[in-house]
Amino acid sequence: MLAPYACRPEHSRGRSYPEAEAPTRNAFQRDRDRIVHSTAFRRLVYKTQVFLNHEGDLFRTRLTHSLEVAQLGRSIARTLGLHEDLVEAIALAHDLGHTPFGHAGQDALHECMREHGGFEHNLQSLRVIDRLEERYPSFDGLNLSFETREGILKHCSLDNARRLGDVGQRFIERTQPSLEAQLCNLADEIAYSAHDIDDGVRSGLLTLEQLDGVGLFARYRAHVCVEHPALAGRRVLFEAIRRMLSDQVYDVIAATRHELEKHRPQTADEARLMPPLVRFTETMRAEVAELKRFLRQHLYRHPQVVETTDRGKQVVRELFAAYVERPAEMPQDYAAAGDRHRAVADYIAGMTDRFAIREHARLTGRALF
Repeated sequence: MLAPYACRPEHSRGRSYPEAEAPTRNAFQRDRDRIVHSTAFRRLVYKTQVFLNHEGDLFRTRLTHSLEVAQLGRSIARTLGLHEDLVEAIALAHDLGHTPFGHAGQDALHECMREHGGFEHNLQSLRVIDRLEERYPSFDGLNLSFETREGILKHCSLDNARRLGDVGQRFIERTQPSLEAQLCNLADEIAYSAHDIDDGVRSGLLTLEQLDGVGLFARYRAHVCVEHPALAGRRVLFEAIRRMLSDQVYDVIAATRHELEKHRPQTADEARLMPPLVRFTETMRAEVAELKRFLRQHLYRHPQVVETTDRGKQVVRELFAAYVERPAEMPQDYAAAGDRHRAVADYIAGMTDRFAIREHARLTGRALF
């Protein structure tokens, strides 16, 4: 049951290369299926979220993160009358351009590319689906619908927006993406804050006592301890996170419904001309910001995490230098590309953590991990 302001596949702005409609799937289902079958999607299982893949079997990866974002997004979309298939497609594709070693790898690759156009994983996700995937005989990329591509591109400079054409136009006109895209942005925030708490405690780098200083988490842990005084260990953590996730979802639903009632968009395009409508309440937004500051200080900047990510940055920098100097070490398609630096960035960005580590050891004779 779609609301008037939801995106509708029959009203899609289409694909870069026209194709006949599929007989049993709408355009957004087709996008999702192409993403799931892509090479870049499979690689996400071996790409860092916070902890490197080889540091433990149970830590989140980019793949499990993307699945959690999709699950949260679909749940909220169904309640708000938004298009679930579009939300799922955006969620599953939003990290396809991420480098090995998480944000540290992105930072290192951006440094290497500073004089050659820079590197940003969000733009790279779009580049993957528009150009780098090679699965079809008639076009490069996955030829996804405009609405999915729009949702993947979360932010963009004006220079890049002009270069990207239709999908970058909203950054020039200062309009919003679809409500489905806005929802994916918030689902991303909700998912990574919750699972980074779980992984942080699992790793031993965070303690429940530390988390008691964070209002958003402490409130739910206190409720759990009162209602289940005999409960101990990880079950307390799991139940506190479950309640925190649920309340954030309900908060988004309530705040978004308020904004929809206030602005009353009648079509998806009308919603694009309004302020952002999918949102937290101000109270929840402040609590989420406090949690993010805590995670940044106590987990992402923890000496053990920094030591590992610094080695990841070194792997990326040294791989970049080696491939620029010796492009024949790359597969032929990359080695023969006209823009060598961009080809090297594309090749490295597509690597999994473990492949990057092996390649670095092969090219340098040194093992950093």
